[in-house]
Amino acid sequence: QVQLVESGGGLVQAGGSVRLSCAASGRTFSSYTMGWFRQAPGKEREFVAAISGRGGSIYYADSVRGRFTISRNNAKNTVYLQLNSLKPQDTAIYYCAATTGYGLTYSRQNSYEYWGQGTQVAVSS
Repeated sequence: QVQLVESGGGLVQAGGSVRLSCAASGRTFSSYTMGWFRQAPGKEREFVAAISGRGGSIYYADSVRGRFTISRNNAKNTVYLQLNSLKPQDTAIYYCAATTGYGLTYSRQNSYEYWGQGTQVAVSS
């Protein structure tokens, strides 16, 4: 069982930046592919980014590529999401997720076994 705890959300102005963190429990963190998803008010949850266990493979949604950066520190059991050049449409609850699966479509929610409780990011115009 893996427990995931997100932090770092808050209110930020358009054009600003924020870094989200997701701390994971357990001793095999490097075996998990980690993903970030978000859910805006009134919308379905959508894929944002994913990173493989040792960071060799990284995936982004088109809507965030070039503005957001996913990274991980396996020594700290933590995955990060750096959000730059924020837009009001980035306002959402951001969730991290973990999977031990290989060869999956990491942009799909059902590829992930474990989820955090989410952290709110609000971008004002």
